[in-house]
Amino acid sequence: MQLPNNTPNRKPYDGSVRKLVIAFDIGTTFSGVSYAILDPGEVPETQPVTSFPAQAKVGGSAKIPSIVCYDKEGKVRAVGSEAEEPAFIEQAEDEGFVTVSWFKLHLRPESLKLEFDFPALPKNKTPLMVFSDFLRYLFECTKSYIQKANGTLVWNSVQPNIDFILAHPNGWEIAQQAQMRRAAIIAGLVSEAESQERVHFVTEGEASLHFCIQRKIPLEKDIGIIIVDAGGGTVDLSAYCQTAMGSFEEIVTSRCIGQGSVSSMTISLEKLKNSRFGSEQDVQLIASIFDAEAKHTFRKSEDSVYVKFGTFRDRDPSVDIKSGQLKLPGCVVETFFEPSIKAIIQAVKEQRSEATTSIGV
Repeated sequence: MQLPNNTPNRKPYDGSVRKLVIAFDIGTTFSGVSYAILDPGEVPETQPVTSFPAQAKVGGSAKIPSIVCYDKEGKVRAVGSEAEEPAFIEQAEDEGFVTVSWFKLHLRPESLKLEFDFPALPKNKTPLMVFSDFLRYLFECTKSYIQKANGTLVWNSVQPNIDFILAHPNGWEIAQQAQMRRAAIIAGLVSEAESQERVHFVTEGEASLHFCIQRKIPLEKDIGIIIVDAGGGTVDLSAYCQTAMGSFEEIVTSRCIGQGSVSSMTISLEKLKNSRFGSEQDVQLIASIFDAEAKHTFRKSEDSVYVKFGTFRDRDPSVDIKSGQLKLPGCVVETFFEPSIKAIIQAVKEQRSEATTSIGV
């Protein structure tokens, strides 16, 4: 596979009319969107969407939780950060709403084995339905963001001419791409007739390579590199080499392993099952908050980590929950990372041994 030499010195857009490209990175636990307005003769600039409803820090984050909340009739009631607001969580509990997370894993190919159990979908929802609901929400947020950042006139000028890019794990195949394309149609992003021309796909490995190039990370010719994309549900590994002509080629088959960051945390929360915080929904929430916030505070095994997920009234000392936060000993948190680290190291060793070009360290 040959990749274009997409150097930091991008060329001006050579199209004849203005268009918009929107890229969606829908992850197991978090998702983000970026876009570029292409004007004829101008060098395109990629911009992230950094403002979503209910974000604690508006403009400070380019991602939201990959969650969708439905009422009993199956209607979407909240998505992303909106579903994690304390007032909404209380309403959801009172009215019996169902929060769906990790839905992306339901689309994976059967060949991709995961080392952990993950929540089932509601009986009245398919993976395609949830994926399309989430995609529709991201598109509406992007539309609103572009209108505020660039003006309604700019949006109106590009609305008839939008291309969409969907990133997916390395291990996903044509069948998964077909489902994602169908989700874009159901979400109203494109018509079925236009979907083949306007919906495009990129593996997360290729996207990571281009990110490295744009950030001017030194890449030597004839020396292979391995890119490890350690996500929430899966870990993707890709190996490339820059040729004498300046393009990039894959030097070993890409890998996708089911040892993402949520796996060990979920397994370790088994102790909550006998407490009033042991429901599937509570465990998902705690795992997601740990992944987004608490894990970044971990430094050494001697220090405890606190996962704040509830209110002051939420407590169960038998499982170290007080004032709405779960206390985790540092030595336990340390074990969360161990399975993923071991799996990644083993996968890197295998990539190096199988590569057709020498890969440096």
